[in-house]
Amino acid sequence: MKKVALLVLGVFVLSTPALAFHDEGVAHCNGCHTMHNSQDGILVDADSPMGNPYLLVDSTPSDVCLGCHADHLGAVFFDDVLNPAPLKGAGNFIFLLEDNINDGHNGGANPISGDAAGHNVNAPGHGLAADGTLATSPGGTFPASVLGCTSCHDPHGTDAFRMLYGAGRLVQEFYTFTNPSPEAEGLSIFFGSEANDSHTAYKGGMSAWCGNCHGDFHNEAGGALIHPSGSTLGGTIAATYNLYNGTSDQTGGTSADAYLAAVPFEDAANTTSSTEGPTAASQVSCITCHRAHATSAPDATRWDMNVTFLHEDGVESGSYLIPDPYGDLNQRSLCNKCHNKDEFDHNPF
Repeated sequence: MKKVALLVLGVFVLSTPALAFHDEGVAHCNGCHTMHNSQDGILVDADSPMGNPYLLVDSTPSDVCLGCHADHLGAVFFDDVLNPAPLKGAGNFIFLLEDNINDGHNGGANPISGDAAGHNVNAPGHGLAADGTLATSPGGTFPASVLGCTSCHDPHGTDAFRMLYGAGRLVQEFYTFTNPSPEAEGLSIFFGSEANDSHTAYKGGMSAWCGNCHGDFHNEAGGALIHPSGSTLGGTIAATYNLYNGTSDQTGGTSADAYLAAVPFEDAANTTSSTEGPTAASQVSCITCHRAHATSAPDATRWDMNVTFLHEDGVESGSYLIPDPYGDLNQRSLCNKCHNKDEFDHNPF
């Protein structure tokens, strides 16, 4: 009878879903908060001897987040700027510490600091500070001085992709999002890296979500000459994407294996292992050209827009060389995956 009881208990335990640290009330509060700013008589946050307004175990919300997610559990701030963690969609904040990411002509003599590499989260305990150039979000009004991990993610949990805030949510007690969280599915934060058959599956709504802070970039109707986002690709661009297999093989690709993780698109049919290229109804999105955190290129772009050939990235600046997905010394800008407009390139359309 005891064996039966133990067996039943074992089945019950194994059938119970494994709940993550941030799953609302399941999390232990003292993972992030401290009641008295001390544990066993030792200050929890030495930088704030009087504590801080949110009773956090570190000085800022972003420092708390990076306490677990810096070099593991996603590795979004891996400790070597020239040897970052494997990519998982959003990119790596470590590039914010670069002294120069300008790989354009004469870029070594005209540095662009890591301030321009992406979202400057305020985490002084990790050497990160607010953006020194921009006072507000480009195309919007969110103040750069308070930007942090919790400006986008709800640390107490949501049912949305990566715990992103959605429409109607009050962010940091002063800013309300108007657009819903995107539909997407991501890789596990515990292991794995991005590949053409193992990647974030963007399904829809990402551009609208980015528009919560960067809305003016979507104001195409106002007559601004802005690259479309959240718009369908159409048949011509979808066909170009599917045929393009790099500069050295511009029309040899097939739709069955055309997906390029470095140039993703949105489609409701996407999965984390799908390799199928886009259809005319698939959408271009902010994440087609940008990563959400930071990259080793200005403006968090997925490839450096300032170089002619991808292998030139990192040469002028001495910064991290963003990998060329085609491994070809002749490979030009990945803008060609959708447009294929470089001089002498052949576009059948």
